[in-house]
Amino acid sequence: MKAAFVSLASLVLAASSVSARTVFSAIAVNGVEQGHGVAVRVPSTNNPVKDLTSNDIICNANFIQPVSNVVASVPAGGVVSAEFHHTPAGYVGPDPSDPLDPTNKGPVIAYLAAVASATQADVTGLKWFKIFEDGLDPQSHQWGSDHLFNSGGFANVTIPSCIKAGQYLLRVEAISLSSATSYPGAQFFMSCAQLEVTGGGDATPETVSFPGAYAPTSPGITANIYTDETYTVPGPAVFQC
Repeated sequence: MKAAFVSLASLVLAASSVSARTVFSAIAVNGVEQGHGVAVRVPSTNNPVKDLTSNDIICNANFIQPVSNVVASVPAGGVVSAEFHHTPAGYVGPDPSDPLDPTNKGPVIAYLAAVASATQADVTGLKWFKIFEDGLDPQSHQWGSDHLFNSGGFANVTIPSCIKAGQYLLRVEAISLSSATSYPGAQFFMSCAQLEVTGGGDATPETVSFPGAYAPTSPGITANIYTDETYTVPGPAVFQC
């Protein structure tokens, strides 16, 4: 009986990890939707990244072609809404797992990196600073993934008002922790949006690198969503002006 139970539990975990899949495939700027795949590098599958040492952890890989050459303009202090859906096609109709399986849990995180050109193909070696995180609220027991599901897939990220004007990549990720009691178990779903930030100031945030910002032993990379009462979101602190 014990062997049968373990087998069933494995199947349940496998099913939940598949249905948890999600893709960041569009943005809205101050409430104005830019269109599916516009100014976003959209991966062609909803497969997760699990290897923290892979360059795929930066902006994902195997993008839908042609990759958008649009750079979306956003004023410093404005809001970019990252739109997630269950598949790379975006919203395609009613789906109980759109934008992601609501029984799955995990944080939603956003980073910015200044770039010479937001459409440059090479994203290695960039310096990223965290501007948003939504982890576990210990009072409501709601996760960032719950907020993402309840909002219809929109994560609203405020661009810091004090950063320098220029071109940036906005990396937004949803992390699935359903099978993350050990590494590699957490599943990372991210894309990068191409932005031109206008206005702003002269702040120089402290930065991290991808790969490198997360390690197998980093807080938040392993977790038990069924028993943990608190949770530390991976990565550095959120930059504040």
